[in-house]
Amino acid sequence: MAQNWTPDSWRGKPILQVPEYPDASRLAAVESELRQNPPLVFIGEAQRLKSALARVADGEAFLLQGGDCAESFAEFSADNIRDTFRVLLQMAVVMTFGAACPIVKVGRLAGQFAKPRSSNFETVDGVELPSYRGDMVNAMEFSPEARIPDPDRMLKVYHQSASTLNLLRAFAQGGFANLDEVHRWTLSFVDKSAQGARFEQLAERIDECLAFMRACGLTPENIHQLRETEFYTSHEALLVNYEEALTREDTITPERAWYSTSAHMIWIGDRTRQPDGAHVEFMRGIGNPIGIKCGPSLDPDELLRLLDILNPAEEPGRITLIARMGHDKVHDGLPPLIRAVERAGRKVVWSCDPMHGNTITANGYKTRPVDRILAEVKGFFEVHQAEGTHAGGVHFEMTGQDVTECLGGAQEITGDVLADRYHTHCDPRLNGTQSLELAFLVADMLKARRGINGRSLAAAS
Repeated sequence: MAQNWTPDSWRGKPILQVPEYPDASRLAAVESELRQNPPLVFIGEAQRLKSALARVADGEAFLLQGGDCAESFAEFSADNIRDTFRVLLQMAVVMTFGAACPIVKVGRLAGQFAKPRSSNFETVDGVELPSYRGDMVNAMEFSPEARIPDPDRMLKVYHQSASTLNLLRAFAQGGFANLDEVHRWTLSFVDKSAQGARFEQLAERIDECLAFMRACGLTPENIHQLRETEFYTSHEALLVNYEEALTREDTITPERAWYSTSAHMIWIGDRTRQPDGAHVEFMRGIGNPIGIKCGPSLDPDELLRLLDILNPAEEPGRITLIARMGHDKVHDGLPPLIRAVERAGRKVVWSCDPMHGNTITANGYKTRPVDRILAEVKGFFEVHQAEGTHAGGVHFEMTGQDVTECLGGAQEITGDVLADRYHTHCDPRLNGTQSLELAFLVADMLKARRGINGRSLAAAS
């Protein structure tokens, strides 16, 4: 356990990106209620994810981390959860089959309700109000009442996250992930796309493999890996009082470490990774696998200081560094960080967030061009190949809904149609076909890296 640390020691540190609640007594009551509630995830699950990420750090697996930019109360439904899970399954199958590489699946789900903002205030038609910080904090409606931080929203987040986790576990372990059902995983709007056709071709090849395995006596009925999958959850640990209230001590293992039970993995954002800040202080004492967003402003020496604080014992699978450079900065910004980590002999997972550095405005909408997203992923792999290190994962924002929020891709979404189905509560997300496009790209690059023989997935289209 970290020295001189308690679950509430972060309260004595400077903190950024948190709301000021006008009703302190109600905030205290909500925190007390959350402390009495059952954990959302089990400590043993977080420990299993950490072991899986240790294999990713060794180059023996690949991390697929994706989901909503910011979950909302309004879009909460079983269909939306199922459709996002289904796209992630599709992506994982594309990567696994195409690259012969195990995929560690982590969703930005069941807790991703708060968002950092570049400004504390938002101005519309000359009226200035506090910024919308996600449904965990306030409401999206532009009114003085809606923008008041409300601690009761944390209770709603807890209960909605519990329902989401319950459904995700049912999907992952109850037959939905059965590879015999791979043909049924394609969404209706994806089915009409070029990426859907590519996935269907891949599904046919998987069917051939399964038929061969059945002939050998290996079926989903006697091999649980063919009918079930491991699926984990994650979110940015922005509201530390929520994380503290859901922190529990592991009373089973001799270490008696503390874990945040709000998710299996949580991460520190690019705006809250100050070494002497409250977010880093909280994260240094919990045993979960944790992520650190690494933007262009991160100095290599500061990164090493963060690693010393957050993982002094060099625990395998503990740290995932999520690079978010931008397609035009990845070749210059990423190598100094990699070299510093390599010189220090630190073992981490390197993951690529190709979303946040590639945001533009078109026709009055915040959007992200798919070609820039794909270019940053390519650059990420190219840098790691040049440095002799492992490109370990991708971290992106997506949805299973048929949205028009990101420009381009095989669908050729233009600025003129962004408004057609622009539903995000915060940042633009890839839809199912765009997500599959990313998956096929990653699969080809993994396949090339591992030197697997055979024609590329691109040739199958």
